[in-house]
Amino acid sequence: MSQKPKTDSAAAEPTPEQVADYLRRHPDFLVKRPDLLSVLDAPGRRDMGDGVADFQAAMIRRLRRQMEDATEVAQELIDTSRDNLTSTTRIHDGVLALLAASSFEKLIEAVHSDLAMILDMDAVALCVESKEAEAFPVRAVTLVPPGFVDRQIGRDRDLLLRDDVSGDPEIFESAAPLIRSDALVRLKISDHAPPALLAFGSREVGKFHPGQATELIQFLSQVLAELIRLWLDLPE
Repeated sequence: MSQKPKTDSAAAEPTPEQVADYLRRHPDFLVKRPDLLSVLDAPGRRDMGDGVADFQAAMIRRLRRQMEDATEVAQELIDTSRDNLTSTTRIHDGVLALLAASSFEKLIEAVHSDLAMILDMDAVALCVESKEAEAFPVRAVTLVPPGFVDRQIGRDRDLLLRDDVSGDPEIFESAAPLIRSDALVRLKISDHAPPALLAFGSREVGKFHPGQATELIQFLSQVLAELIRLWLDLPE
């Protein structure tokens, strides 16, 4: 009477010789499955005779480091994408808040209050150059002396990002002691309007920094400049 073959699960596992034979027939196996390098142990430096040394362990360690670096880069990209999405959403909400203003006065109030809250800033200021306070119809703006915008940003520049500063009281007034990082954007309202700038201030050092992408805050500033021009009925 014949015996039934054993069904022990251990018997179904390949033997070391079978694994070695498979790898010999598929030398690119680890190339296609580099994730296994992080769980496999490799022998150290081996002397192959005739002065030839096998440095496969060092090569595998290098591959593992490369994989770890690649994983870190991928995570950084994911984090950056999330941050960009959050920033974009906040800018869009800020633009909607400006568009919802029912008067010019409400628009200026939205700049100082709504934008600061929506953008998570400690202060947002609209500065307008003027010799006299009566030259601008709304008292909520920060009046600055002629030439102020060029001195702050630069005559040939439209934007300045500063990563570690002491808040300027001429710009941020009572909130100046809080500010450690700011972004100053030139507002191009109209040839018939005085020079102006929109300032974003944060207590977080490095919140703004040179080399940072500025498309979003420039877009918001352009929307504000256009709305001011329309409310004041100024020519382009």
